[in-house]
Amino acid sequence: MQENKLFETRTDFTTLCEAVAKIKKELAKVIVGQEAMIDLLLIAILTNGHSLIEGVPGVAKTLAAKLLAKSIDAGFSRIQFTPDLMPSDVIGTSVYNMGKGEFQFKPGPIFSNLVLIDEINRAPAKTQSALFEVMEERQVSLDGTSYPMQPPFLVVATQNPIEHEGTYRLPEAQLDRFLFKITVNYPSVDEEEQILNVHDAGKHRVQTDAVSQVLTASELVAFQKQIFEVTIDASLKKYIARIVSTTRNHRDIYLGASPRASIHIMNAAKARAAVSGRDFVTPSDIKEITSPVLCHRIILSPEKEMEGIRAEELINLLVQSVEVPR
Repeated sequence: MQENKLFETRTDFTTLCEAVAKIKKELAKVIVGQEAMIDLLLIAILTNGHSLIEGVPGVAKTLAAKLLAKSIDAGFSRIQFTPDLMPSDVIGTSVYNMGKGEFQFKPGPIFSNLVLIDEINRAPAKTQSALFEVMEERQVSLDGTSYPMQPPFLVVATQNPIEHEGTYRLPEAQLDRFLFKITVNYPSVDEEEQILNVHDAGKHRVQTDAVSQVLTASELVAFQKQIFEVTIDASLKKYIARIVSTTRNHRDIYLGASPRASIHIMNAAKARAAVSGRDFVTPSDIKEITSPVLCHRIILSPEKEMEGIRAEELINLLVQSVEVPR
């Protein structure tokens, strides 16, 4: 009797999984490969988290964000960050209305549902600081008034890891507000051949236009709330806490991850479980998303940086060193 009652209360994620499959199908009309990037982007939007996509030019970073927005019936805006961009160019400004004799707030491009910030590391710290409040609290404060964002509100930012001329290092406080840092690699030889065939046939523009809206903003918000119905065992919460705590006491790490990282790992693991059709988190869910959650939050020691060790490599070793709950 008790087992039947527990079974009846389990959450059904069939509708969510079908929506995710539809979005993947739409994106696959244009993007060849890059399944890992798309999977992480979908987990991020279901977790109501922001994503930082890093990769060399031409690997479909911006295209993926644009097509993802196109598959969702919600507001979309794109901001190209440049060194001369001012905070008011992002969040908006107060404009004097001659007819009414008063200042009125004119919202900037950040006021949308899905905001693509292209080359986010090209703007100086003054402009970056304009994103701190809106990314964390989902509101903009100006002249003593707070302007809340309409849900869903998600930021997808891109940056180039190779080109450093005219770029600025993102503040740690801002990096900590991104759920994921998604590293995009070059396509395989077979995938690149497929890309060439599509462009040679002139089908790429037709496919871009063929991407359809398969999810509404209200449905996405409902799915985001449903993610919290995924259960996680107390032992797995302790497992996450131990992983994050290890980053703060590791000889090769100068700056460890914040408590926000623990929350993001737990929520992302719940989203990964839901996308897999499960209403419970497993250790594999945690292992799979730990690296993209932590890699941009830690700072390696100068010695390890000189050795050319990547944060992802050290995090994977660190996760393997922590005992998995049984």
